Amino acid sequence: MTVTVGPIPRDEIDAALADVARLRISVFRAFPYLYDGDPAYEERYLAAYRESPDAVIVGARDGDRLIGAATGAPMEDHAAEFGAAFAETDLDPRDVFYCAESVLLSAYRGRGIGHAFFDHREDRARALGRRYCCFCSVIRPATHPARPAGYASLEPFWRKRGYEPIDGVIARFAWRDIGDTAETQKPLQFWLRKL
Repeated sequence: MTVTVGPIPRDEIDAALADVARLRISVFRAFPYLYDGDPAYEERYLAAYRESPDAVIVGARDGDRLIGAATGAPMEDHAAEFGAAFAETDLDPRDVFYCAESVLLSAYRGRGIGHAFFDHREDRARALGRRYCCFCSVIRPATHPARPAGYASLEPFWRKRGYEPIDGVIARFAWRDIGDTAETQKPLQFWLRKL
């Protein structure tokens, strides 16, 4: 398998969004997100990457097949729930590039694609003159009943990339967990790296 990783050209983003939505729904079904995805929601959510001229979608392709994707945009171009978490900090959201999702099919993990996803998004942030990159990850209790045996957190990978959790900077975002009938608010911890 030969996998190529790089930003999806602006004129190809519309055509790629349905594949990105399918990846998000598939990958985020697993713990810790447990996301019961909705294609209509995905279409609305991903529209931000089409509308923001400074956004980036990095695609990982095996031949013509999109097997992974990572997204990013200036913080002010993303959902208000994420920017609001910075209200009590000294950080100016206009200095921050938000690395949203990284989704990769499990068969392709452990090959450096996750590093390439971060490299491309951090390059975009630097090109825009941003001083920081951040992302957030859902907080689930260690005793969560859906936590699989042997679950390995991505925290060591994130720390290796230079990211650290920002004390007290928590976003709240709602989605429906697998098996639930309604959306519930989830806490998401922000992680930050100075570029």
